[in-house]
Amino acid sequence: MTTTTTEAGATTEPAARETVLDARGVTMRFGGLTAVRDVNLTVNSGEIVGLIGPNGAGKTTFFNCLTGLYVPTEGEVRYKGQVLPPKSFKVTAAGIARTFQNIRLFNNMTVLENVLVGRHTRTKEGLWSALLRGPGFKKAEAASEKRAMELLEFVGLAHKAQLLSKNLPYGEQRKLEIARALASDPGLILLDEPTAGMNPQETRAAEELIFAIRDMGIAVLVIEHDMRFIFNLCDRVAVLVQGQKLIEGDSQTVQSDERVIAAYLGEPIEEAPKAAAPAAPEAETPEAETEAEETEAEDDAPADEAPADDEAPAEETPAEDDTPADAADAAKDAAPGKENDA
Repeated sequence: MTTTTTEAGATTEPAARETVLDARGVTMRFGGLTAVRDVNLTVNSGEIVGLIGPNGAGKTTFFNCLTGLYVPTEGEVRYKGQVLPPKSFKVTAAGIARTFQNIRLFNNMTVLENVLVGRHTRTKEGLWSALLRGPGFKKAEAASEKRAMELLEFVGLAHKAQLLSKNLPYGEQRKLEIARALASDPGLILLDEPTAGMNPQETRAAEELIFAIRDMGIAVLVIEHDMRFIFNLCDRVAVLVQGQKLIEGDSQTVQSDERVIAAYLGEPIEEAPKAAAPAAPEAETPEAETEAEETEAEDDAPADEAPADDEAPAEETPAEDDTPADAADAAKDAAPGKENDA
């Protein structure tokens, strides 16, 4: 047991540091429409990375560029250091598997047969071997069935292996699609809205399943609109808005970013000043008070001058009263003088 634990630890540590997916400057144009613009994204082994954004942000288009369904107009996609060929089956053979937003199962095939379809990239038997059905083919077929049953057991569908896939409930069809993707033994699996249409119990089961996939050492890149699900699940989250990566970081960083809130809730950043508009008069109140003070000062100025005008006559009145008295005295003094002069 001790030896096994040590070896497991020695194997896990380098894998966690390995870059599985490295998308550089991915741009996808459709005529004059740019659906994805200069997006960079990395995913490491054993890591769960979320990709979120409003409807029409370019998330599924970006997935299609990663998996070879679309050839990017610009940029490149590397898997474990190797540039991926622009063919979906070659991308799967390289080690990248995916599920789709709309379930794509073979409805008239059994659950087991659907998973066996996912093994085609890992079998070496060709056309003649399949036609002749020799010992080598039978051995490979038995190995594929064994692996398929292991994956059905892993997702909890082994007891329904012989049922037609179309007869499964919706949540189990999602699980079957994941099992089929895992049948190609990928190092990276891309999940496009794996919980869409699920009830809370099915969503919780899907979350546990994705954690179990991560524990197998498989990297996971997931698109989802359920924010509670994505933030509880992912180690990192990247946000696409109008085809561009807005921000990337841990759940707390992304949730608290105002640009992300604006993208999802309809530009509350621009509406905030409008909401604060009634407070604008308060901001102008000091200026209004200043103007009022200046007005009062101007009104006070004449009031201060008024008493001065009132006092002036008050001072002049005694002077006018004194003048006759002085004049009378002067007349008395002058009278004798005149008489002497005469």
